[in-house]
Amino acid sequence: MAKRSLSEKLSILADAAKYDASCASSGGERRNSSDGKGLGSSGGTGICHSYAPDGRCISLLKILMTNFCIYDCAYCVNRASSRIERARFSVEEVVYLTVEFYRRNYIEGLFLSSGIIRSPDDTMADMVRIVRTLREQENFRGYVHLKTIPDASPELLDEAGKWADRLSINVELPTQKGLDQLAPEKDLTEIRKAMGEVRLRREASREKTYRGKRKAKFAPAGQSTQMIVGADGANDRTILHQSSNLYANYALSRVYYSAFSPIPDSSRILPLKSPPLVREHRLYQADWLLRFYGFEAGELADDGMLDLDVDPKLSWALRHRAAFPVDINTAGKEMLLRVPGIGTRSVQRILGARRHRRLRYEDLAAIGANMKTAKAFIVADGWSPGGLTDAANLRARFAPPPEQMLLI
Repeated sequence: MAKRSLSEKLSILADAAKYDASCASSGGERRNSSDGKGLGSSGGTGICHSYAPDGRCISLLKILMTNFCIYDCAYCVNRASSRIERARFSVEEVVYLTVEFYRRNYIEGLFLSSGIIRSPDDTMADMVRIVRTLREQENFRGYVHLKTIPDASPELLDEAGKWADRLSINVELPTQKGLDQLAPEKDLTEIRKAMGEVRLRREASREKTYRGKRKAKFAPAGQSTQMIVGADGANDRTILHQSSNLYANYALSRVYYSAFSPIPDSSRILPLKSPPLVREHRLYQADWLLRFYGFEAGELADDGMLDLDVDPKLSWALRHRAAFPVDINTAGKEMLLRVPGIGTRSVQRILGARRHRRLRYEDLAAIGANMKTAKAFIVADGWSPGGLTDAANLRARFAPPPEQMLLI
């Protein structure tokens, strides 16, 4: 293998990391100052943005330790049979890049993933060495998100959680059938076992010792995972059921959905079509409803797939019109959360305002509700939707206008 410069490795391994959606990047116009005119670059190699629970935007150096891999997952650009440029950072190189980028105020943290080299334990050991070196030798206090290897030993997983803020383990596909077809080396049972280990260690770290002292923190920012959408035949209901299970049983902070996009030198068994970005967007909306609005997976995709034309909450309301209109002044919290156009904050404000007086239509707009959407599904003082709730053309009011299909 040709010896590569650090810059060349960074270019290859940052590009290889872009398929990992579990730390969201922001979009924007591409600008750079490589011609010597101006300062800065919006497309800086390897830098992405993630958002903290309090809303802060964090810039992360997002790279792979290596894109060599002994596994041959059909959907992965870094699979063993892929004919792509390969590179590998040493432990010292990743530490150097992180520290130097941080000192220049380019980043606030590190997102580190890797292909699997030699064995899961060897790969995980090198990744742990990177984070431990950053913490112990460089006194690095920035955010670290470590993508862990499910088959690695529990001891390495334990040490990873000691140094990293967040751990994530990708389930990749929602069913074992899908993994058997596209990633035969991966086992959903082993992945879940690793997730369970992380959960148990996190819970144990919150307990106090017999002397009343707090134990060392373990992955304080929680764990997350990612599922690929559209590579196998799993429908939205299956994906959402899997997400519900992961949230309930493994206390995940987030499940990320990644629309499968054709990759260079792709396998013939993968679909050759554009990424299902609208489907990915609807899954994120449905995921939000599962976590914060009290919906269940089976309610949102009862016929298998989410409606792509309208958001999942509106789609549910249109299919269950008998439950509407909802009286804003008397309905319980659970039902208010199901009204399209009314979010969790608006529901809290409605419940708070109701303690003092009855609410009118005009009050809801001031509270922050989207009345263009909500008015067909509510009753308030001074407002009744009349026959609007049951109107035959109600869905057409919200769905995008039909488009002429291409003839060729």
